[in-house]
Amino acid sequence: MSNESEIKLYRTLAQSGDAGAQNRLGWIYQNGTGVPQDDAEALKWFLQAAGQGHPDAQNNIGWRYQNGVGVPRDDAEALKWFLQAAGQGHADAQNRLGWIYQNGAGVPQDNAEALKWFLKAAHQGHPEAQNNIGWRYQSGVGVQRDNAEAVKWYREAARQGNADAQNNLGLMLQNGRGVPRNYAEAVKWYTEAAGRGNVYAQYNLACMYKDGMGVPQDSTRALKWFLEAAVQGHAESQYNVGLMYSSGLQDYHEAARWFLKAAEQGIDEAQYHFGLILEEGRGVERDLDAAEVWYNEAARQGHDEAMEALQRLEQMKNKES
Repeated sequence: MSNESEIKLYRTLAQSGDAGAQNRLGWIYQNGTGVPQDDAEALKWFLQAAGQGHPDAQNNIGWRYQNGVGVPRDDAEALKWFLQAAGQGHADAQNRLGWIYQNGAGVPQDNAEALKWFLKAAHQGHPEAQNNIGWRYQSGVGVQRDNAEAVKWYREAARQGNADAQNNLGLMLQNGRGVPRNYAEAVKWYTEAAGRGNVYAQYNLACMYKDGMGVPQDSTRALKWFLEAAVQGHAESQYNVGLMYSSGLQDYHEAARWFLKAAEQGIDEAQYHFGLILEEGRGVERDLDAAEVWYNEAARQGHDEAMEALQRLEQMKNKES
């Protein structure tokens, strides 16, 4: 069936009062599938389906109010619709309610209520809720800290492809928290999450390759994953890219570029190394005044070598004067 024929069928069914077709038509307009994207038309059909008690549509409307999509952002209205959907057992709405109570979005912050809704969703196999529960047990938020229980929930979500849970499980395995330390399995889960674009897993996987933990030491693969995370703005990865270019690869121009990105995000080591490159004029024009600025930024964070560098620059200035 062509898109045009499918839309025509859904429209006919929706106009005759079929709630499932109304919800589907809302999705079609929300995503612009075969029709011009139209938030007002999407909301119209979601509301018609929700008025008939369709839980997906109720959840969709809650999401729109929560994020201000096609409607003014309204936490109270979002809560109303999520409660209706969650009351019918809608797992995603239950997870969203957990988030609302966890963060106090339009309601008083309530860890017990958050856990209640996360558990309802998690027991239905909702991977994000399972990851949320894992984090709570790991952090001791609203429950007694229990790393083994955290690992259990992270593993449930990780098996379903949840990248955050895969990274979290990797960290537990790497550090031996709630589970025997296992670098090789940690690498496995980091690789899964990194391949899904999880910036923290990309950084963690790069570190494993850099240090040869659970895998043979491999600078090329380490750089690849640091770069994947760095281009997404991960400051520690940007610093590590700069370090690899300045040391092993000795491409100081590229090193300076990445040190600067990390330095601007407040990484003291990057501030120091960028200052050093400016002081020595490697890959960039030598600029002692700019070097001093960045040494000062690092020194303000207690960086010892930056403090020594400032003293060195001061001595140089005194000799020149």
